[in-house]
Amino acid sequence: MSYKWRNTSIKIVLILFVVCVMLFSFSFVNPTSFTGKSLAEAYNLPIGQSMFAGDSVLDEGQMIEVPFLSKPSFILHEILTLDLNGILRTLTTGAVSFDFSTVSSGGIDSYGNVVGFEGPGYLTFDGDKLVVKAPSTYVWGYSYPYKVLTKTESGVNLVVNGTVVKSIPASEIKNLNFSNKFYNVTSIVKWYNYEAKVGSNFTLEKGIVGFSDGRNNISYSDIERIFGKNVSDYVDAYPSGTPIVLYMGNTTAVPGQVYYTYLGSYPEYGNAVREFNARQFVQAWNNTIIPPNCSGNGRDYISFGAASDPEAPGGSAAHGVCPPARALRSAVLAEGFSLPVGMSGDENAVLFGYNPASEIKVTNTHNYPIKIIMWTEGSGTGMMICAKIIRLMPSNSTK
Repeated sequence: MSYKWRNTSIKIVLILFVVCVMLFSFSFVNPTSFTGKSLAEAYNLPIGQSMFAGDSVLDEGQMIEVPFLSKPSFILHEILTLDLNGILRTLTTGAVSFDFSTVSSGGIDSYGNVVGFEGPGYLTFDGDKLVVKAPSTYVWGYSYPYKVLTKTESGVNLVVNGTVVKSIPASEIKNLNFSNKFYNVTSIVKWYNYEAKVGSNFTLEKGIVGFSDGRNNISYSDIERIFGKNVSDYVDAYPSGTPIVLYMGNTTAVPGQVYYTYLGSYPEYGNAVREFNARQFVQAWNNTIIPPNCSGNGRDYISFGAASDPEAPGGSAAHGVCPPARALRSAVLAEGFSLPVGMSGDENAVLFGYNPASEIKVTNTHNYPIKIIMWTEGSGTGMMICAKIIRLMPSNSTK
């Protein structure tokens, strides 16, 4: 833009401003005054909702305008930013767009758009002002059964977020189209016919509750939209109630020492079954991430083979899980953590009555997340089973 044209534009804007003042000098003035909290209440702003840079704190198509003479500084803002459309709208309607900078303390520009950070922030209050807070280095929450089937006397109820939305007779269960990579309608029919009692639940979708930074709970469909497909897949794979790291900012992976053991030979329990169970244990725990100061477990949907054992409850046990459990136990204890729930300090590391995947609990007492890495080398009774902990530390940490 040339100097001459810029000078002419400024003159035009100033003339329009003077005309505007004259037009409304005798108008009724509504002394509209908002704080961040009163504005949020008046316009139902989504406090606690996750937001990214470029989003608006207003619903699509929503606009907040106030009488011009009640807030003359707002048109001054339009003039200084050369918002010609806003100036024209103010002159023709007598109303001026609300300047959000007057009720916010950060993360929101004057037009109500989210600015100034990367990752999923969230809308909240800073005193009586609005603010969109950038995500902390770590954001985590707990999965919960958002959508379930509940067995009834005559079929199942479809329950979404605690509300029954549909009753399905037993004869129609085989026609349901719910599925993910871990279950399908066959799984649901098997659960209904052979595993469930009246009142039992089959989880179809998990949401997230109890966010570490206090943002709103979210449904299953929002997990992938806000935090990505990898997080959504992780939620699917782990039991309800699992603590889930949803976002990590600038971190450094610091690997701990590798601990290992060998499968060994116990033919009385079936070495083939033992090898299968050992590999299943490794699959259940490998790449498990536990948030700071949380207790985490292995994956769901992991099956184990049973071997005859007269000393076990019911006469059988998942032999072969103890060698990998010993490797995991060593790595956990080396971090200074307590003995995992469901384990003993003996050679038989997994206690009877605990599912080796979903019911053993490892408690991370660090102030940053950890990742459990497990793998095997070789096969048969000489198979080596390895475990280590990776500390996911903030990059500015000196520890």
